Amino acid sequence: MRNTMEIGGYRAVIQFDPDIEMFRGEFVGLNGGADFYARDVSGLRREGETSLRVFLEMCEEDGVEPGRRYSGRFNLRIPPELHANVAAAAAAEGKSLNQWIADTLGDRVAPATA
Repeated sequence: MRNTMEIGGYRAVIQFDPDIEMFRGEFVGLNGGADFYARDVSGLRREGETSLRVFLEMCEEDGVEPGRRYSGRFNLRIPPELHANVAAAAAAEGKSLNQWIADTLGDRVAPATA
């Protein structure tokens, strides 16, 4: 997946901040915020490891589960024409709409490791 980095089994989204001329990483899927900055990839990884370690230590001290739990359900609003086309594509593959969307999304993202 583009613009992501895995550190310690957790994913971080990476963006470049032109105002400060640094890369910013922010962990996703955590029960709180953990971000980090650096000018290059090796520095970003090093800072990310430090940020994650501090975050996990704080979670342990506070008795908080570090990872956010996802229910596996979300609402999606799309145009009616797209809905019809997706339903037809699912039927053509002999799949339910839900299974077709889950498979399609799964093909587009890297598997989670955390």
